[in-house]
Amino acid sequence: MPSAEIITIGTEILLGEIVDTNTRYLSRKLREQGIDLFRQTTVGDNIERIAQAIQNSLPNTDVIITTGGLGPTIDDPTRQAVALAIGVQTEFREELWEQVKERYRRFGRVPTENNKRQAYVPQGAIAVENPVGTAPAFIVETKNCSVIALPGVPREMEHLMEHQVIPYLSQRLDLKSVIKSRLIHTSGVGESQIDDRIGDLELLDNPTVGLAAHSGRVDIRITAKAESEDEALGMIEEIEKQVVERLGDWIFGADEDTLEQAALSHFKSKGWTLAVVEAGLDGELIHRLASASGPFSGGQLLTKPNNSDNLVEILKTYRKSSSADVVLGVTLHYGEERQRILLAVITPSGDRQVPLSYGGPRGYASTWAVNQSLDLLRKL
Repeated sequence: MPSAEIITIGTEILLGEIVDTNTRYLSRKLREQGIDLFRQTTVGDNIERIAQAIQNSLPNTDVIITTGGLGPTIDDPTRQAVALAIGVQTEFREELWEQVKERYRRFGRVPTENNKRQAYVPQGAIAVENPVGTAPAFIVETKNCSVIALPGVPREMEHLMEHQVIPYLSQRLDLKSVIKSRLIHTSGVGESQIDDRIGDLELLDNPTVGLAAHSGRVDIRITAKAESEDEALGMIEEIEKQVVERLGDWIFGADEDTLEQAALSHFKSKGWTLAVVEAGLDGELIHRLASASGPFSGGQLLTKPNNSDNLVEILKTYRKSSSADVVLGVTLHYGEERQRILLAVITPSGDRQVPLSYGGPRGYASTWAVNQSLDLLRKL
């Protein structure tokens, strides 16, 4: 199965001034085509460093995709860097210059002299016309690898990837395989407990099974490589059945499912409405429930109640005013070493209080408390 590496170019990414969304998009597109992604690298706007990153990757991979650095300014170094990496000069292409001028004419503008830099590519490169921007892309083929230089502007990069690069890769690599993934979501349980039940599945080669822990939630990713999408999905389904059998109601959904939607869907099935009262969460619980679809009648933000009795009385009062069937209260108290969380819920079948403590990073306490609250709701 062919392999790929992605090199994102831009000092602004290294400085944290912009978020790199291109790598996520490219990773998924490569996976869909059955291409293994081995490494992701970010390099600043420096010709020598970019060239070194490319040279390091050339012996080990079938495809290198770069994004960024194809603009008209001095700090757009990708063309020179690729040429340096493979040991050639850059050359001016008249047809690319005409394409650049045509793009500017569409906008009623005239390109400046420095725009001519965008008409240079490494000698022998395959030029890739960019119909949605001013920066032409290019592909350089070596004996074992294709170096594909794409613009950093996401809209342009995505268009060229979809309409130019994928067809090229399909022919160049004779792609016949696919890689598919399934993400299974769990809550109310720790990563070690899940590992204890499905650890043998994590040793499989194909499909592969991996865990990713979040604050109050753990994801299980099942990834299969096969000759067809149907075959890959069938392989995933076999493993997914085993995961479901072993983990039971720890699982609340898959792929794009959210914990808040799982909770509200459960309430809808019971014919209940929900209201919440929260303190110390900065409105996170209310916001997440309001963003989902279901019988959520609203929430109230409070300063922290002094004790559990105070919280229960507040919930009883709010239940009357909101006319909700169920009212959940959540308070978060920050301590020096651990954070104290109190969940209290009033339902048609009775009241319940759940005291919890959280010893993880202070900044994650709110999200952890919200996820514990939503997990409680989906199991009522």
